[in-house]
Amino acid sequence: MKPKISIITLGVSDLASSVQFYRDGLGLPAPGYNDGDNICFIELEGTWLSLYRRDKFPDEADVDFAERSAGTPTITLAHNLASPEAVDTAMREALDAGASLVKSPQEVFWGGYSGYFSDPDGYLWELAYNPFTDLT
Repeated sequence: MKPKISIITLGVSDLASSVQFYRDGLGLPAPGYNDGDNICFIELEGTWLSLYRRDKFPDEADVDFAERSAGTPTITLAHNLASPEAVDTAMREALDAGASLVKSPQEVFWGGYSGYFSDPDGYLWELAYNPFTDLT
């Protein structure tokens, strides 16, 4: 196998709300998405983010997701930026789009700068500046 992830799929409870958050709020491109679809592909650099109706997963993969009330989904997504200021700007953008603040951006133990927000389904996103490795 190639060391690559092509698509990250999030099982979402309300696809329309998630599309509104990611496409309309954060401004991420969703080419080909039409209202009423069961899935939305978000085009990212190097990979894709897929938003898929949680209730459709049993049809697709024969697996059920725990209800959101069971706690935070056990996945985090990271978006690395070029500076602490860029992290702060991206955090404001996410919060303006309807994200919930989980941890304010701050200097962290490993020497970088990061903060966390959660999307409407509780998926955690880390916004980070890494002064040691360029992940932008």
